[in-house]
Amino acid sequence: MKSLLILGAGTSGTMMANHLVSKLPKKEWKITIIDQHKTHYYQPGFLFLPFDIYTTKQIKKNGKKFIPKKVNYIQEKIELIKPKENKVILGNGDVLNYDVLIVATGTDIAPEETEGMSGPEWHKSIFDFYTYKGAKALRNKLRDWQGGKLVVHITEMPIKCPVAPLEFAFLADSYFKHKGIRDKIDITFVTPLDGAFTKPKATEALHYLLEEKDIKEVTDFNIERIDYENNKIIDYADIEVAYDLLVTVPTNMGDSLIQRSGMGDDLNYIPTNKSTLQTKDYENIFAIGDATNLPASKAGSVAHFEAEILTENILRFIKGEPLKEEFDGHANCFIETGEGKALLIDFNYNQEPVKGTFPFPGVGPLKLLEESRTNHMGKMAFRWIYWNMLIKGIHIPFVSATMSKQGKQLDEA
Repeated sequence: MKSLLILGAGTSGTMMANHLVSKLPKKEWKITIIDQHKTHYYQPGFLFLPFDIYTTKQIKKNGKKFIPKKVNYIQEKIELIKPKENKVILGNGDVLNYDVLIVATGTDIAPEETEGMSGPEWHKSIFDFYTYKGAKALRNKLRDWQGGKLVVHITEMPIKCPVAPLEFAFLADSYFKHKGIRDKIDITFVTPLDGAFTKPKATEALHYLLEEKDIKEVTDFNIERIDYENNKIIDYADIEVAYDLLVTVPTNMGDSLIQRSGMGDDLNYIPTNKSTLQTKDYENIFAIGDATNLPASKAGSVAHFEAEILTENILRFIKGEPLKEEFDGHANCFIETGEGKALLIDFNYNQEPVKGTFPFPGVGPLKLLEESRTNHMGKMAFRWIYWNMLIKGIHIPFVSATMSKQGKQLDEA
């Protein structure tokens, strides 16, 4: 019997297990998924936990319940991939052979990469919200914080969900307004990019939100170190930004497993064909989601679209058929803007976010690049969709894996 291994049981890995279990020939293939962690987190919920919008119970569940019963589930650390030998070595010493390997090991924060970030003030006056522990600690801090200089900061790109730091700034504005202390808080958004949004057209169209909410902006800030004793961040040009409370997005890096296995780039991301999701160095190894070096957004929606295309390419590969060069970098992201509103952006490798309607042309009900309460409701509904459809590999109706051009004011070539 042939073996297909999936490394990682997060969003991407769990989706792939659910997609493939009903499609691979059962008498010929055994599917095994490996992950050292018992808990599966709804990572978009980390944004809402600091503001008491979600509870801890709403964003974490036992991961095993989402793994199909016909898939062999191993809860163990993955020590090493030996791609030339088609082997995976586990932390307990077990060696697993594979015919096809899917790497879905994700990405994580690396605060130790920036001087002073993970020092004695970590989770005291310097916080992240990209981990469960960080988001929970920040929630406890914000409940009692009475004001001062709040700095929301991005260390470097790429990061998971590139719009999340900006969403945090918008939600902070709304949160402190409702607490009646917004006038006691100065909010500054600091980014290494030349604009607040990752896409220039979105920056141009939506910059008014920063001005409207009185959020200061510092761009082109490439942090060198954090002076936690004097509460300031300092970039390589010696520009300083003072803070009382720093909410930072540390450097994001792929799993150290990728480094140990000699398969990644400088940030431990795997070189991957951006259209087929086959790794560039090994034809029987595929990568998905945040583990790849694709020039696409590291977001759950992207992994969802990738999974549908990768499933077909896995089936093609085992049949010896040419792979489909179909993935176009499609991303579909809600952006919370506070006060019960959100906007929606839809884009891919070549097309920046544009105005229009989604998912139905001319009808919506969601509008692109426009704030609305309907978009906010869509963002809130996504948690249910995630737990009940997305990670179970159930196709979301009317939403295609590749970006649809219908109902959108596309750029003219």
